Amino acid sequence: MIAEYESFDGLGLAELVRRREVSAAEVLETALERVERLNPALNAIVTPLYEEARKTARTDLPDGPFTGVPYVVKELVTSVSGTATTSASRLLEGNIAAADSEMVARLRRAGLVIMGKTNSSEFGLAAATEPALYGPTHNPWREGISPGGSSGGSAAAVAAGILPMGHATDGGGSIRIPASCCGLFGLKPTRARITAGPEGGEGLAGLASQHAVTWSVRDSAALLDATAGPLPGDPYFPPPPSQTYLEETEREPGRLRIAFSTGAPGGALVDPECVAATLDTARLCEELGHDVVEAAPEFDVAAARQGFIAVFHANTMANVARATGGGLPAPGLVEPLTRAMAERGRAMPAYLYIRHLQTLHRESRHIARFFTNCDLWLTPTLASPPPPIGTFATDTDDADRWMERLLAFIPFTWIANVTGQPAMSVPLGRSRGGLPVGSHFLARYGEEDLLFRLAAQIERARPWQRIGDTATGGPRSAGKTV
Repeated sequence: MIAEYESFDGLGLAELVRRREVSAAEVLETALERVERLNPALNAIVTPLYEEARKTARTDLPDGPFTGVPYVVKELVTSVSGTATTSASRLLEGNIAAADSEMVARLRRAGLVIMGKTNSSEFGLAAATEPALYGPTHNPWREGISPGGSSGGSAAAVAAGILPMGHATDGGGSIRIPASCCGLFGLKPTRARITAGPEGGEGLAGLASQHAVTWSVRDSAALLDATAGPLPGDPYFPPPPSQTYLEETEREPGRLRIAFSTGAPGGALVDPECVAATLDTARLCEELGHDVVEAAPEFDVAAARQGFIAVFHANTMANVARATGGGLPAPGLVEPLTRAMAERGRAMPAYLYIRHLQTLHRESRHIARFFTNCDLWLTPTLASPPPPIGTFATDTDDADRWMERLLAFIPFTWIANVTGQPAMSVPLGRSRGGLPVGSHFLARYGEEDLLFRLAAQIERARPWQRIGDTATGGPRSAGKTV
């Protein structure tokens, strides 16, 4: 086992392997020892690929930025050859992937050793990770608390110290929600920054992205360098960066114009502890030399919410139809909420769906105009600290009421999915009960570079993780997990 494993992020572990101070096999066995000890309580990794990982770690791995570093892939959308891509649903238990998704191929070329697949909500619908197929994932910070979702399995594994980063996807906040709930850094890239191929051209009508949750900013940047870019035939893709994202983390951001607000678009109640964390982050940005003013974009929140919901309804039906051929599944094959949303999607006229998409494009332009007068928009990541497990139970067919509760919890994150802009959750805050509270930054389309520069500056000024050091109050040390 590697001593002081938690004092190294992914790039740090890869450097040890590169210098031959440790082997990839030793790094993997250290991670697997932690899986054996911690995962039974967490239920974070639901598809073990441990023997395949051991074989991989003993081979000549590609010479990449993360050579020999263990990694996990979320059980949603992204396929690992020879394993089921279930989307955490009984309906797709037999959906065995014939090949790796391009994302996974790029992860392997970066030198990562894929050791398992992590839990997700069914079809990624919930802001929690409690599917009927696999059962709930627990937050390492406290028993009975949700790690968020839908990338809660990866977030729990990373927050517990099993490994320094893990794959995540984001259709309404599913990278940033668990990052906030688990005290991690989580960046959602610009729309189409990473290809959705070869299985699809876009996910959720362009709302969906994929990337990772990480301990460090530089790991997130280097991983995006390794995985970004289109495939031939992709419907669209953003302009490439002028230099690597890892290089951006080493640059000062300059004097930025940062707008902040703590009131939720649409008027949802925001917990005072989330407000306090955002105000503290705003003060920190001022101390770092940035111009900070209180402001928020104006747009038709109700219309945009209706469009967002319509996309989820339609795509839920499309996901179900892949297995059923177009009909609704038999009772028990999907959760009641999934079936109720699929029913709404199946009943939606095509013209109305197109109208909703046009509404989302219109409101995206209204929001984008706000960024002609500022560089970033700072808000709470979520409207409350991490909620108890069961808060977003999917054993209901009242999809309308359930979606209202969801949007009241994530009143800020879904906006970046509608507009396609990059956004990040930075783990600076704590609730009075000691649970993580994230601060959310939204940037202009294509400007992940600016987010990485600011995030690295904040990380240097106020490190949110001294890995393995209990002085931070974090869970990544012995005895600090559920």
